Amino acid sequence: MAASGISVNNECLEVYQALKLGKKMKYIIFNINSNNTEIVVDKKSESKEYDDFIADLPELECRWAVYDFEYKTDEGGIRNKLCFYMWSPDTAKIKNKMLFASSKDALRKRLDGIAIEVQGTEFSEVAHECSFGQG
Repeated sequence: MAASGISVNNECLEVYQALKLGKKMKYIIFNINSNNTEIVVDKKSESKEYDDFIADLPELECRWAVYDFEYKTDEGGIRNKLCFYMWSPDTAKIKNKMLFASSKDALRKRLDGIAIEVQGTEFSEVAHECSFGQG
């Protein structure tokens, strides 16, 4: 449970395992439910377009997300790395930012296998090149 008293809904972990092992989904977006009692799955998507992922991040509210990056190695092989996002836009309300910041570890610590963490406060900070350094 988070410092904020918010718990992680089991569906979050089930969907994360499906993303990690099944490779059918490309990303998951997490939110806090309307009663501010637990972290829930907000959206899951199979879209392979990074722009679709960015478009699903709300302009005025915080979210967490996991994106399954696919990249080419120097040897030409294909690899995947899971990236965790803390989306906290400058335009979000202070209470929303504080709630998400104090609840992040409750979710993040339950997601094993994350290779990279990205914190974004504006869309340019979560651009594909910024997130993983790949063009």
